[in-house]
This record gives sequence, C-alpha cells and structure tokens, in this order.
Amino acid sequence: MKDQSQDFKASLGLFDATMIVAGSMIGSGIFIVSADMLKDLGSSGWLIAVWLITGFMTLTAALSYGELSGMFPKAGGQYVYLKEAYNPLVGFLYGWSFFSVIQTGTIAAVAVGFAKFAGYFFPALAWEDVNTFDLLGLKIHYAQLVAIILIVLLTYINTRGIKTGKLIQTFFTSTKLISLFGLIIAGCIAFNWDVWHANWSNAWTIQHLTKNTDASISFEPLINGAILGAIASAMVGSIFSSDAWNNVTFIAGEIKNPKRNIGMSLFLGTLIVTLIYVMMNVVYLATVPIHELAFAKDNRVALSASEAIFGTSGTAIIAIMIMISTFGCNNGLILAGARVYYTMANDKLFFKNASTLNKNAVPEWALWIQCAMACVLCLSGKYGDLLDMVSFIVVIFYVLTIIGIFILRKKQPNADRPYKAFGYPILPAIYILMGISFCVLLMIYKPQFTWPGLIIALIGIPLYYIAVASNKNKQ
Repeated sequence: MKDQSQDFKASLGLFDATMIVAGSMIGSGIFIVSADMLKDLGSSGWLIAVWLITGFMTLTAALSYGELSGMFPKAGGQYVYLKEAYNPLVGFLYGWSFFSVIQTGTIAAVAVGFAKFAGYFFPALAWEDVNTFDLLGLKIHYAQLVAIILIVLLTYINTRGIKTGKLIQTFFTSTKLISLFGLIIAGCIAFNWDVWHANWSNAWTIQHLTKNTDASISFEPLINGAILGAIASAMVGSIFSSDAWNNVTFIAGEIKNPKRNIGMSLFLGTLIVTLIYVMMNVVYLATVPIHELAFAKDNRVALSASEAIFGTSGTAIIAIMIMISTFGCNNGLILAGARVYYTMANDKLFFKNASTLNKNAVPEWALWIQCAMACVLCLSGKYGDLLDMVSFIVVIFYVLTIIGIFILRKKQPNADRPYKAFGYPILPAIYILMGISFCVLLMIYKPQFTWPGLIIALIGIPLYYIAVASNKNKQ
C-alpha cells in the first residue's frame, strides 16, 4: 500500500461523471416500484405527478449541490459538506448511516435484483424455497450467492484503478440508456389508445387498491390527511429509484475540472434520468390497464408492459435490460462509496487502513470493507427491510445538506463559489419544505419506514464519541 499522501488521479471527464450520475440512479427500481405506487394512489394522473414531484426535488437538490461541489472539490462529497456546514459529528452520522444502511444496503439489494432476474435464464436462481442450501446454520439462496459473487467481482475490478471502473460504467450506462430509450420508443409505437383512455378516465381521484380473495380489485377513495399520507408513501418508491445521484460528489478528487464538471454532471445526469422515468411510466399507462400494473406478478410492471409491446419475448428483453441496469448501477455504487470511507478515515473517524490508496491510486481497503458489509447484508436477507427506511433517512440528510448552503453563505461569505445554487434562495427553500413535509408525513402515516432508520443513524452518536476518545488516547 502506498502512503496516504498519494493523490487520486483526475481521469474522469464530464461525460464519465454524467454516466456515473445516471448509472448510479438507474437500477431495478423503475422496472418495479410503480406497482406499489399505484396500490397507494390508484390513479394514473397522480402516478405521473409523484414521479414529476420526485424529479423536481432531485433536480433542485442536484443544482443546489453544484455550489457545494464547487466549494469543496475533493473526495467525500456529502460527508465533507455536512462536516463543513455543521460539525464533524453531523458529517460522521451521515458517513455511519451511509456505511451501515444507505450505500451497502443498496449495493446488496441491487446485486440480489441482478441475480433474481438472471433466474429467467438460470432456473436455479428463481426465488423459490427449493433453490437454497445451508451454510453455517444460515439458509442461503443461490441468488444471494450470485449477488455476493457479483459484489466481490466488481469490488476487485475497481481495485485495479479508476480507469477500469470508468470503462465498465460508461459501457453499461450507455447500453441501458439506449435500451430504455428503445423501450420508450417501442411503447410509443405500440400505444394502445383504449387502454390509455381507460387509465385516465378517473385520473385525479386518489384511492387505495386492494386485491380480494376472488381476484377482484377494490377501490377505496381516500380523504383529507390520508391523501397526503398516500402521496408520501408512494414517494418512497420514486425517491429510492431516483437516489444515488450524489455519488459523483464522492469521487471529486478523480474528476477533471471538478469545480465545473461535478455541477454540470449532476444536472445532466438527473435531468436525463428524470425524463426517462416519467416517459417509462407513460409507456406503462399506455400499454397495460392500471389494475394489472398495480398487481403485476412480483411488482414487475416493466415486464407487463414489455409483454404487451413485444409479446412472449418481452420477458427475456426486460430480464436482460434489468441485468445490464443493475450490473452498471452496482459498479457506480461500489466505485463511489469507498471514497467516503477514505475521507472519514483521514479524519480519524473510520478504520485507519481505509485512509490509504493502493498502487492504482484507489482506496482498496475501503473498497473491501464496503464489500464485506454489503455481503453480510446479502446473507442476512434483511437488505429489503433496511432499504424500506433508506428513502426517509436519505431525504433527512439531503435536507440538512441543502440547509448547509444557507449556513455556509453566512459562515464563509468570501469562499470561492465558482458555481452558485440555481434559484437560490427560493428553489433550495422549496426543496427543504418539500423534504421536511415528506419526512413528517412518513413519520405519521408510515412509521415503519422512519423510526428504524433514525435509530440506526443515532447509533452513530456514541460511536463518534468513542472514536474521538480513542484518538485522544493515542495522542
């Protein structure tokens, strides 16, 4: 291992950074989450509206982060922004949540998603109880084993240097963007006007959909506060699908002209993905009746749409698309995440070995500790439970970070700001209000999404003071 004073190599251009933004955002969510969203909303108009609201929030946050990335163009991204705006404790709480739930849990879930859809071609990976084996008292599914192999493989590839990871990210992200645009175009060609008119006949009445024992569908109109709760619940899916756009800020030290290119890549990447997500949902509503989308097998709405567009071959087409999507997504998550632990370690708030770079100028030890945590979550089978709370805890930290822009304008008024938050102070303030509203509504109507996430984040408080005390004893 080389000395930690070795610098990262700035080898990523604007296109590469944009591919990391888009590639890290698009996993398996867009192919699945609209089913549960429709169960909560029961409305085509509100389904599109929720995706647009989420897109607006994501774009607004990305444009706001451009100012912070210009001020602090170094590895660590959001961890650094929170530390600078508030104090090291707040930064650590984010870093701890990032390691214990946000990044590693997402890596685990995306890897299992890859393995599950590979089950279309390899029956042993189909998610059934018979496809399991016992290991040290644990019941392991073959799909979990494949997920672990995928995580280890991508981690190893990324220890070989940023250029290798960049090539994989660019290839797989370009491929899935082309595939998604192709599916959107095919959906427009196969546009079914009868289905479209039926889905939009009662487009703005929010109602809860349930499937009865006789397979009939019940529509339960919602009123007053329950409507806001349904919107917040639906946004859990869209926000999770739109998350990880900020991963590019973690690798600022490896981006050419970071003061310009990080902000530009955040805007371009989130805009591209937002447009794709909205258009994909338009395709769903233009090809499949709304009740079939809401209760698609295993929530695979994209599969239902693909079968309507391509016939029986649609299953294989979507399975291949999702495998490409999740492979590229996980590469971006693995590549970027380790840079946060590297920066925390240099602040003496993470394992010391994570503060070093290997001969390829990447934080190899940090990559492997991230790999180990993600693999544990794969084996535990609890990654799905953890991810239920990711949207809530992630939005809390996004809100805190954007509030940090206002704080830093007062604390460091003369700091170099090559790029200033677009629409400041109005757009950042709107995001803060929307983010707080989302979190409050979830706490009221979906507490199972909130308290576990808060508890995990708050566990970081004693861990922080233990780390600080340990550092003092070593001095």
